[in-house]
Amino acid sequence: MGPHCNGNTVLFLSSILVLMGLSVWLRQRKQVLFYGRYRLEPESSSDTRVQIPAKVAWIIQELPSFVVPALLIYQSGSLDTLGSKLLLFLFCGHYFHRTWIYGYFTRGGSVQISFVLRSFLFCTCNGYLQGHNLIYCTKYDDSWTTDFRFLFGILLFLVGMAFNIHSDHLLRKLREPGDLSYKIPRGGLFEYISAANYFGEIVEWFGYSLATWTYPAFAFALFSALHLGSRAMHHHRFYQQKFQDYPKSRKALIPLLF
Repeated sequence: MGPHCNGNTVLFLSSILVLMGLSVWLRQRKQVLFYGRYRLEPESSSDTRVQIPAKVAWIIQELPSFVVPALLIYQSGSLDTLGSKLLLFLFCGHYFHRTWIYGYFTRGGSVQISFVLRSFLFCTCNGYLQGHNLIYCTKYDDSWTTDFRFLFGILLFLVGMAFNIHSDHLLRKLREPGDLSYKIPRGGLFEYISAANYFGEIVEWFGYSLATWTYPAFAFALFSALHLGSRAMHHHRFYQQKFQDYPKSRKALIPLLF
C-alpha cells in the first residue's frame, strides 16, 4: 500500500458492498417490486412524487462512476504501472458507455428522483472506492499484464461487455420511439435467458475482479451478481406471467442452469 492509501476506508466500503448485496438478494428474492414494469397502475397526473425523464435520470445517476475515478487520476498525476492504467481504463470505459451512449439511447418512462439520488450516491461511493484502490492501494509488477488472471479477466470483461451492449441493443429494437409496452425479447442470449443484459454485466465485473485481484473489485462483482440476479428473477417471472407463449426453455439468468 502506498502512503496515500486509506486502507480502512477501502476495507469498510468493500465490506458494505458485500453486505448490501446480500441484503438486496434476501429482500428482493420474494418481494414484489413497484417500479418500472412492476408498477401496479400507470402514473397519474396528480402524482406528487418528483419524476425525471429516463434519459436525464440515467445520465445523472451513472455519471459519478466515470467522473470520480477520472478526477482521482487527474489528482494523482499518474498511475504507476501499465496494469493499473489498463484496469482503470476498463472501469471508466464501461461507465463512459453506460452514462453517455446507453443513457442517450435509452427508452423508458420517467424515474422517481429519490431512486436517482440513491443511485447517484452509490455510484459516487463505488467510483471513489474502485479508483482510490487502484491508484493508491494496489501496486502491480510489470509482469502482471502477462499473468493468467489478468489476461483471462480482461477477456471475460470484454466478452461480458459485448453481451451486455448487444442485449441492450436488442431490447431497444423492441420499441418504437414513445412506445413503453413490453414484448418478448428475441435473439442473442435472449434465446436462452430472460436477463441477457444482466448476465453480460455480471460476467464483466467478475472478469474485472479477476484482472484486478482485489477485494473492492470482488465486492462490487458480488454485489452486482446478487443485485442483478434478484432483478433477473423478477423479470423472468414477469415475462412468464404476462406472455402465455413465453418460451418455457428459457432460464432467468444463466443459460441452461438458472
